[in-house]
Amino acid sequence: MSLNTIDPAEVAKFEAMAAEWWDPAGKFKPLHMLNPCRLGYITTQIAAEFGRDLTAALPFKGLRLLDIGCGGGLLSEPMARLGAAVVGADAAARNIPIAQLHAEQMGLEIDYRNCAAEDLAKDGEVFDVVLNMEVVEHVPDPQAFLTACQGLLKPGGLMICSTLNRNPKSFMMGIIGAEWVMRWLPKGTHDWSKFITPDELYTMLEAAGLKPVDRKGMVFNPINWNWSLSDRDLSVNYVTASVKPG
Repeated sequence: MSLNTIDPAEVAKFEAMAAEWWDPAGKFKPLHMLNPCRLGYITTQIAAEFGRDLTAALPFKGLRLLDIGCGGGLLSEPMARLGAAVVGADAAARNIPIAQLHAEQMGLEIDYRNCAAEDLAKDGEVFDVVLNMEVVEHVPDPQAFLTACQGLLKPGGLMICSTLNRNPKSFMMGIIGAEWVMRWLPKGTHDWSKFITPDELYTMLEAAGLKPVDRKGMVFNPINWNWSLSDRDLSVNYVTASVKPG
């Protein structure tokens, strides 16, 4: 496996948590809570870009989709249910059999692979959609990683990329709140210095040869205990959509 865009220390963190991917009360509780918000954004963007009707049966049929950094398959599975041909790739080897077993139990066919983005590129793989969710803040060279992902998109293809902003509020919410106080994640899961501002991400996406077309904040409401999208508040978690010209 190519290690150009892989940080072995980051991989080891998620290897250690692999068995808990599908436990909604376990170490991936934040992702389970965030998932409906993420899915709402992803499905809306894909439908808009490819002219799909989300009320139809299998609206994403005919689209080939890569979930890079797929973990246990929390996004791969709903994409497969919507009809996409899904490849789930993750650098953490222990995640793959867990994802495969769960998909099998759900009666879903998903092509899970233990590999990096560059490995797929070397094999000439191309996709209509790349989901790049909460990964870019864990790689040693975000620009190289985003460029590798761009190479996996067909002309006219869509990449959805989410990450964490870098500011005092994100340190309080993403590190102190999530890891130290709420203990939603093990301490050390995130490195605040690796967080990326929306403007920095837009610059990197453009340098990778992509055209950013949208960005939204994902905001947690501690009263309702849920997540929602925001046009204005990108201060902590946020998500972007970008298109490969062609």
